Amino acid sequence: MRLVSLHVYPVKGCYRLDVEDARVEPWGLAGDRRWMIVDEDGTGVTQRQATGLVTIRPELRPGGLRLSATGRPTLEITEPADGEPIAVRVFSHMPAAPARRAEQTADDWLSRQLDRKVRLVWLGDPTARPIPDTDLADPADRVSFADGYPLLLANRASLDALNNSLLESGDVEAPLPMTRFRPNVVVGGAGPWAEDDWTGRRLRIGPVTFRVAKPCGRCLVTTTDQETGVRGREPLRTLARYRRINQQLVFGQNLVPVAGPAGSVDTLTVGDPVEVLA
Repeated sequence: MRLVSLHVYPVKGCYRLDVEDARVEPWGLAGDRRWMIVDEDGTGVTQRQATGLVTIRPELRPGGLRLSATGRPTLEITEPADGEPIAVRVFSHMPAAPARRAEQTADDWLSRQLDRKVRLVWLGDPTARPIPDTDLADPADRVSFADGYPLLLANRASLDALNNSLLESGDVEAPLPMTRFRPNVVVGGAGPWAEDDWTGRRLRIGPVTFRVAKPCGRCLVTTTDQETGVRGREPLRTLARYRRINQQLVFGQNLVPVAGPAGSVDTLTVGDPVEVLA
């Protein structure tokens, strides 16, 4: 098996960055979901409520972020290390995490783009947010503003199998691209749904070992075209027929990096070998 693609999402819910290599940190890939757009109550705004997030294209730059969108001026944002402290929640039912408010110009730019009043926040201290799924996480595990776990893995052969089901049913939305599932790492060379057997095991990708925490239950976001924001019915309708596992519609696996030697920095690179460990 090989690592066939890597993806970073600088602002939660917004457009992705496709990268050839990425440093692995305890809370996720470097730069992944350290920023989040929140509503006036401090709760994260996701594509569940605002498909227009896909029109916002973030780029990472040293010490900050660059935002662009068709027909809008590009906005340069500096990490608000001394910004106003604010308690935010990824979802309303989750514990609050400490963040810093970005400059007002970012709020204004995003509010205009999304046609709703929002704020931009930065997770200055990524060690401050424990993994919310305490039943499956270790006390020391941390996560960025991702939904629940540091990384999401998808299997290219599983997408092929899903698309075959869509094509056989004559679905006009087929085939679907992997971008619908917003993974961080995509592997190739495994059989369809081979990742089902990895739960609870360890996985080595290049120099990094991960704990395979749990399958990923999918939501409405997967029905949103990540290029246009147009929402359809798939893949949830087909996942409901073939991939309902423990009351969830499953595609992909959640990963947690296993801590290496103190001070070590490990990088994933497209083409790295992937090995399932005991």
